[in-house]
Amino acid sequence: MTRSSWKALYRLLVAGVVLVLAVSAFVFLKGPAFLQRRYYPLRYEHEIAAASERHRVSPYLVAAVIESESGFDASVVSEAGAVGLMQVLPSTAEELERRGLAAPSKGATLSDPAVNIEYGTAYLRYLVERYHEIETAVAAYNAGPGRVDVWAEQGGDIREAIDYPETRHYVVKVVRARERYEELYPDAFPEWRSE
Repeated sequence: MTRSSWKALYRLLVAGVVLVLAVSAFVFLKGPAFLQRRYYPLRYEHEIAAASERHRVSPYLVAAVIESESGFDASVVSEAGAVGLMQVLPSTAEELERRGLAAPSKGATLSDPAVNIEYGTAYLRYLVERYHEIETAVAAYNAGPGRVDVWAEQGGDIREAIDYPETRHYVVKVVRARERYEELYPDAFPEWRSE
């Protein structure tokens, strides 16, 4: 084979791989519900429902944050020290306890899914009350309230004010995941479905 034949074969192979990946992504994101559920799993429903009820936060939002933060892997610990399903920092948990927004769990740790969901949901509630809108609260969950305060001062759509690409992507991902969870699991938390 000549050198140009190898290049053509290589280009064809790359195009084939890209096509297969695109079709796979489409099937998982827009295909049959049973395949989409593999991309958007739902676990810990009881813990999510209980914490959501206590803190008056949509369980679909909680599930979307868990999916975005840890992919429902309770053993994840970030380089920054964030722990568990909702990637809660120990300092955030201590602050929630000091403010009386979450009760300390004797003997339990943030790596325990129920405790982690409790603290993460309490923190979401705090952020929703502080910012009065979901997208701004979600941005603060990712980037921290101090940074989001600066962005919020600019007014307008928070997504346009965010200057961290990671946080901008995170907000879109969580909002999209919340919608998908509502569509894919309408009976999981029926009292919370959007109209």
